Amino acid sequence: MIQQTPREQFTIAEYLAIQAESEEKLEYEDGEIFAMAGGTFVHGDIGKNILRQLDERLEKRGSKCSAMNGDIRIYFDQYRSFVYPDAAVVCGERMVSEHDKNAYTNPTLVVEVVSKSSAGYDRGDKFKKYRSLPAFKEYVLIEQKKPEVDVLYHKPNGDWSMITYRSLEDTVQLHSIDLMIPMRLIYRSVNFNISEADQ
Repeated sequence: MIQQTPREQFTIAEYLAIQAESEEKLEYEDGEIFAMAGGTFVHGDIGKNILRQLDERLEKRGSKCSAMNGDIRIYFDQYRSFVYPDAAVVCGERMVSEHDKNAYTNPTLVVEVVSKSSAGYDRGDKFKKYRSLPAFKEYVLIEQKKPEVDVLYHKPNGDWSMITYRSLEDTVQLHSIDLMIPMRLIYRSVNFNISEADQ
């Protein structure tokens, strides 16, 4: 979130009406509306790759979990906030917000492709929001400028653990949905030489 609209306070209904007319994605937090930064080729490639891997692998095993793309909002009742993840997985039936039938509230796993402008928010306040959702069990943070993936997962004892993968020869383990995805497929077609300049 980097750019706020001129007016300071909006109701949820006003936000949804503005978003419906907007060509860009807008996030909302307790009365404030924020325009999301435009994506880069690298961001787009990574987002497309991880979504494809999630979707294909879940479908192949006949899972009751389904992959969600970054065009669909997540709502946090505790924070009166709407955000757009880069990708997510919902297990079982989607639960939707009472404010917005096009926003869901029960992601099991969320993926964010990290940029310079979003890193602090993704790793801090946004992670805090996700943790307010009872169904949320795993958070995947993918770097753009180098092959690095952080997987934070909720352990049975209530603690969160993190594993970092830094090699294209690694295989990323997703605990909450019992999947393994090779790093090389997450970063397929990514040109790291342009990612630094484009973030």
